[in-house]
Amino acid sequence: MSFSPITGAAPTVIHTPADGLDQGAIKMPTFDGEISAYYAAPAGQKNAPVLLVVQEVFGLHEHIQDVCRRFAKEGYFAVAVELYERQGDASKYTDVPTLIQEIVSKVSDEQVLADLDASVAWAKQQGADTSRLGITGFCWGGRITWMYAEHNASCKAGVAWYGKLAVGHGPLQKRNPIDVANTLKAPVLGLYGGQDAGIPLDDVHRMQDALAKGNDMAKASEVIVYPESNHAFYADYRPSYNEADAKDAWSRALNWFKRYLA
Repeated sequence: MSFSPITGAAPTVIHTPADGLDQGAIKMPTFDGEISAYYAAPAGQKNAPVLLVVQEVFGLHEHIQDVCRRFAKEGYFAVAVELYERQGDASKYTDVPTLIQEIVSKVSDEQVLADLDASVAWAKQQGADTSRLGITGFCWGGRITWMYAEHNASCKAGVAWYGKLAVGHGPLQKRNPIDVANTLKAPVLGLYGGQDAGIPLDDVHRMQDALAKGNDMAKASEVIVYPESNHAFYADYRPSYNEADAKDAWSRALNWFKRYLA
C-alpha cells in the first residue's frame, strides 16, 4: 500500500499522524475470501459512526490511508478496501490508460458493492455504529459513492469527489450516477472541478437537473463546482491540488456528515 508510481508525491503532500488512533492494514473478510484493507478510528472509542473511504483509480495507496486518518481524527471509524485486488496490483502500472484497460475495466460494480457491504459488517464487528453509515470516494471512488448511496438503504449520506456521472470505466458498469439519481437512498454532496476535462460541465448540469427532478434523497443532494479547479483538486500529492478549494471542500464534507450522521 504505497503511492502509485503514476503520480508520485508533490511537495504539498499532507501526512496525518496516527497518534490517538487505532489504525492499520488488515485483511477484510468478504464474499470470496479476504482482501486487503486499511482502517483508522479514534483509539478505544466504541460506537463511532462509520465512513467508507473509496479509492481513486490508483488503488488503496498512502493518500487514501491518510484520508482515513483525517476522518478518524474527526471521530469517524474510517475503512478503505483495495477494491480491485482480485484483478491485479494498481501500484505496478505506470500509465493510466493501461491501468484502466488491464485492471479497472474488469471490476464490476457488483463486486465493489459487495466488498463495501462486507466492510460495513466488519466495522460493526469492531464495535462501530453502522446505523450512522456514510461513504466518500475520490475519482473512481467518487462514482462509486453515488452508486453505493443508491445501493444500500442503511447508508445515511455520501460525499462524492469528482466522480464520473454519465459514463463508467468499462463495459461491466451498466449504470451510472445519472441513471440512479431518482432512486438514491441517501443524500450525496458532489464536489467537482470546473476545469475537469474528464467530467464535462454538461454532465454536471445534467446530474443537477436529474437530482432536482428526483426523489426526496435526490432533492436533498447537492453538487458544488469549483470553477478554477481541475480533476483531483483534493489530492495533495498531485500537481492538480488546489489548496483553497480542497480546504473548502473538506469543510463542506465534514459539515455534510455531521448533519446526517450526528
